[in-house]
Amino acid sequence: MIIAGLTGGIASGKSTVSRFLSEAGARIIDADEISREVVSQGTTGYDEILSFFGRTILLPDGEIDRKRLGEIIFNDPEKKARLDAIVHPQVFERSAEMIAQIATQTPDAVVIMDIPLLLEAGMERNLAEVIVVYVPEILQLERLMKRDGIDEQAAMARIRSQMPIEEKRKRATVVIDNSRTLSDSRRQALEIFNRLKRKSKNETE
Repeated sequence: MIIAGLTGGIASGKSTVSRFLSEAGARIIDADEISREVVSQGTTGYDEILSFFGRTILLPDGEIDRKRLGEIIFNDPEKKARLDAIVHPQVFERSAEMIAQIATQTPDAVVIMDIPLLLEAGMERNLAEVIVVYVPEILQLERLMKRDGIDEQAAMARIRSQMPIEEKRKRATVVIDNSRTLSDSRRQALEIFNRLKRKSKNETE
Protein backbone atom coordinates (compact mmCIF):
# COMPACT_ATOMS: atom_id res chain seq x y z
CA MET A 1 0.00 0.00 0.00
CA ILE A 2 1.13 3.51 -0.74
CA ILE A 3 -0.25 6.70 0.81
CA ALA A 4 -0.11 10.09 -0.92
CA GLY A 5 -1.54 13.46 0.04
CA LEU A 6 -3.73 15.61 -2.19
CA THR A 7 -4.18 19.32 -1.61
CA GLY A 8 -4.53 22.65 -3.40
CA GLY A 9 -5.81 26.16 -2.95
CA ILE A 10 -9.44 27.17 -2.64
CA ALA A 11 -11.20 26.89 -6.03
CA SER A 12 -8.18 25.16 -7.57
CA GLY A 13 -10.19 22.08 -8.55
CA LYS A 14 -8.88 19.62 -5.96
CA SER A 15 -12.25 17.87 -5.64
CA THR A 16 -12.34 17.30 -9.40
CA VAL A 17 -8.88 15.73 -9.36
CA SER A 18 -9.85 13.64 -6.34
CA ARG A 19 -12.79 12.30 -8.35
CA PHE A 20 -10.50 11.44 -11.28
CA LEU A 21 -8.17 9.53 -8.93
CA SER A 22 -11.11 7.69 -7.38
CA GLU A 23 -12.43 6.70 -10.80
CA ALA A 24 -8.97 5.34 -11.64
CA GLY A 25 -9.09 3.08 -8.58
CA ALA A 26 -7.52 5.08 -5.76
CA ARG A 27 -8.99 4.81 -2.26
CA ILE A 28 -9.85 8.33 -1.14
CA ILE A 29 -9.81 9.40 2.49
CA ASP A 30 -11.61 12.74 2.46
CA ALA A 31 -10.70 14.86 5.50
CA ASP A 32 -13.62 17.24 4.92
CA GLU A 33 -16.09 14.37 4.83
CA ILE A 34 -14.64 12.85 7.99
CA SER A 35 -14.69 16.23 9.75
CA ARG A 36 -18.42 16.47 9.05
CA GLU A 37 -18.99 12.95 10.39
CA VAL A 38 -17.13 13.51 13.66
CA VAL A 39 -19.17 16.61 14.53
CA SER A 40 -22.61 15.30 13.52
CA GLN A 41 -25.39 15.05 16.08
CA GLY A 42 -24.77 12.42 18.74
CA THR A 43 -20.97 12.61 18.60
CA THR A 44 -18.63 13.85 21.30
CA GLY A 45 -17.26 16.38 18.81
CA TYR A 46 -20.75 17.85 18.37
CA ASP A 47 -21.19 18.16 22.14
CA GLU A 48 -17.79 19.78 22.63
CA ILE A 49 -18.38 22.34 19.87
CA LEU A 50 -21.78 23.30 21.28
CA SER A 51 -20.31 23.60 24.74
CA PHE A 52 -17.72 26.09 23.48
CA PHE A 53 -19.55 27.99 20.71
CA GLY A 54 -23.16 27.83 21.93
CA ARG A 55 -26.37 26.85 20.14
CA THR A 56 -26.40 29.91 17.84
CA ILE A 57 -24.28 27.93 15.37
CA LEU A 58 -27.01 25.33 14.79
CA LEU A 59 -29.20 24.91 11.73
CA PRO A 60 -32.97 24.39 12.20
CA ASP A 61 -32.48 20.60 11.99
CA GLY A 62 -29.97 20.70 14.86
CA GLU A 63 -26.85 20.08 12.80
CA ILE A 64 -23.92 22.48 12.95
CA ASP A 65 -24.04 25.35 10.46
CA ARG A 66 -20.55 24.97 9.01
CA LYS A 67 -20.82 28.25 7.11
CA ARG A 68 -21.73 30.17 10.28
CA LEU A 69 -19.00 28.43 12.26
CA GLY A 70 -16.51 29.22 9.51
CA GLU A 71 -17.40 32.91 9.65
CA ILE A 72 -16.78 32.92 13.41
CA ILE A 73 -13.36 31.26 13.33
CA PHE A 74 -12.24 33.12 10.19
CA ASN A 75 -11.89 36.30 12.25
CA ASP A 76 -10.81 34.73 15.56
CA PRO A 77 -7.57 32.70 15.66
CA GLU A 78 -8.17 31.56 19.26
CA LYS A 79 -11.59 30.13 18.43
CA LYS A 80 -10.15 28.51 15.31
CA ALA A 81 -7.45 26.88 17.41
CA ARG A 82 -10.09 25.57 19.82
CA LEU A 83 -12.17 24.12 16.98
CA ASP A 84 -9.07 22.49 15.47
CA ALA A 85 -8.23 20.97 18.86
CA ILE A 86 -11.68 19.37 18.96
CA VAL A 87 -11.89 18.17 15.37
CA HIS A 88 -8.36 17.29 14.22
CA PRO A 89 -7.58 14.47 16.70
CA GLN A 90 -10.83 12.74 15.80
CA VAL A 91 -10.16 13.14 12.06
CA PHE A 92 -6.68 11.65 12.55
CA GLU A 93 -8.09 8.74 14.54
CA ARG A 94 -10.79 7.96 11.98
CA SER A 95 -8.29 8.28 9.11
CA ALA A 96 -5.94 5.81 10.82
CA GLU A 97 -8.83 3.35 11.22
CA MET A 98 -9.69 3.64 7.53
CA ILE A 99 -6.07 3.16 6.47
CA ALA A 100 -5.75 0.05 8.64
CA GLN A 101 -8.94 -1.37 7.12
CA ILE A 102 -7.74 -0.69 3.57
CA ALA A 103 -4.34 -2.27 4.33
CA THR A 104 -6.09 -5.45 5.44
CA GLN A 105 -8.49 -5.59 2.49
CA THR A 106 -6.22 -4.33 -0.32
CA PRO A 107 -2.49 -4.52 0.54
CA ASP A 108 -1.40 -2.92 -2.76
CA ALA A 109 -3.94 -0.08 -2.67
CA VAL A 110 -3.18 3.50 -3.64
CA VAL A 111 -4.55 5.63 -0.80
CA ILE A 112 -5.08 9.35 -1.35
CA MET A 113 -5.39 11.58 1.72
CA ASP A 114 -7.57 14.43 0.42
CA ILE A 115 -6.77 17.25 2.87
CA PRO A 116 -7.39 20.93 1.97
CA LEU A 117 -4.95 22.29 4.58
CA LEU A 118 -2.41 19.47 4.32
CA LEU A 119 0.62 21.77 4.14
CA GLU A 120 -0.72 24.43 6.52
CA ALA A 121 -1.20 21.73 9.18
CA GLY A 122 2.22 20.17 8.54
CA MET A 123 0.65 16.80 7.71
CA GLU A 124 2.82 16.00 4.69
CA ARG A 125 5.36 13.99 6.67
CA ASN A 126 5.46 10.24 5.99
CA LEU A 127 3.53 10.56 2.73
CA ALA A 128 4.94 8.96 -0.40
CA GLU A 129 3.96 11.99 -2.50
CA VAL A 130 2.44 15.42 -1.94
CA ILE A 131 0.16 16.17 -4.90
CA VAL A 132 -0.80 19.82 -5.31
CA VAL A 133 -3.59 20.83 -7.67
CA TYR A 134 -2.43 24.14 -9.09
CA VAL A 135 -3.98 27.09 -10.87
CA PRO A 136 -2.50 30.62 -11.00
CA GLU A 137 -3.92 32.93 -8.35
CA ILE A 138 -5.69 35.13 -10.93
CA LEU A 139 -7.61 32.08 -12.17
CA GLN A 140 -8.22 30.95 -8.60
CA LEU A 141 -9.77 34.37 -7.88
CA GLU A 142 -11.93 34.28 -11.00
CA ARG A 143 -13.24 30.78 -10.28
CA LEU A 144 -13.93 31.51 -6.62
CA MET A 145 -15.91 34.68 -7.39
CA LYS A 146 -18.00 32.77 -9.93
CA ARG A 147 -18.46 29.67 -7.78
CA ASP A 148 -19.49 31.41 -4.57
CA GLY A 149 -21.11 34.53 -6.06
CA ILE A 150 -18.86 36.87 -4.08
CA ASP A 151 -16.97 40.05 -4.93
CA GLU A 152 -13.22 40.34 -5.46
CA GLN A 153 -12.50 41.63 -1.95
CA ALA A 154 -14.30 38.73 -0.26
CA ALA A 155 -12.69 36.20 -2.59
CA MET A 156 -9.19 37.56 -1.98
CA ALA A 157 -9.75 37.43 1.78
CA ARG A 158 -10.50 33.71 1.52
CA ILE A 159 -7.51 33.08 -0.74
CA ARG A 160 -5.21 35.02 1.60
CA SER A 161 -6.39 32.93 4.57
CA GLN A 162 -4.53 29.95 3.08
CA MET A 163 -0.92 29.34 2.20
CA PRO A 164 -0.20 31.02 -1.17
CA ILE A 165 -0.76 28.65 -4.08
CA GLU A 166 2.78 29.34 -5.39
CA GLU A 167 4.23 28.23 -2.04
CA LYS A 168 2.15 25.05 -2.15
CA ARG A 169 3.44 24.42 -5.65
CA LYS A 170 7.03 24.70 -4.43
CA ARG A 171 6.42 22.22 -1.62
CA ALA A 172 4.72 19.63 -3.84
CA THR A 173 6.43 16.50 -5.06
CA VAL A 174 3.83 16.28 -7.84
CA VAL A 175 1.95 19.20 -9.43
CA ILE A 176 -1.29 18.76 -11.38
CA ASP A 177 -1.89 21.88 -13.47
CA ASN A 178 -5.66 22.36 -13.51
CA SER A 179 -5.64 25.61 -15.48
CA ARG A 180 -6.36 24.00 -18.83
CA THR A 181 -9.05 21.48 -19.87
CA LEU A 182 -10.72 18.79 -17.78
CA SER A 183 -9.37 16.11 -20.09
CA ASP A 184 -5.85 17.41 -19.54
CA SER A 185 -6.33 17.34 -15.75
CA ARG A 186 -7.71 13.80 -16.00
CA ARG A 187 -4.67 12.73 -18.02
CA GLN A 188 -2.31 14.11 -15.37
CA ALA A 189 -4.29 12.44 -12.57
CA LEU A 190 -4.18 9.07 -14.35
CA GLU A 191 -0.42 9.39 -14.88
CA ILE A 192 0.25 9.94 -11.19
CA PHE A 193 -2.18 7.17 -10.21
CA ASN A 194 -0.48 4.66 -12.51
CA ARG A 195 2.94 5.64 -11.16
CA LEU A 196 1.75 5.23 -7.57
CA LYS A 197 0.10 1.91 -8.42
CA ARG A 198 3.34 0.53 -9.88
CA LYS A 199 5.26 1.71 -6.84
CA SER A 200 2.73 0.14 -4.46
CA LYS A 201 2.86 -3.21 -6.29
CA ASN A 202 6.66 -3.20 -6.20
CA GLU A 203 6.62 -2.62 -2.44
CA THR A 204 4.20 -5.48 -1.79
CA GLU A 205 5.95 -8.03 -4.00
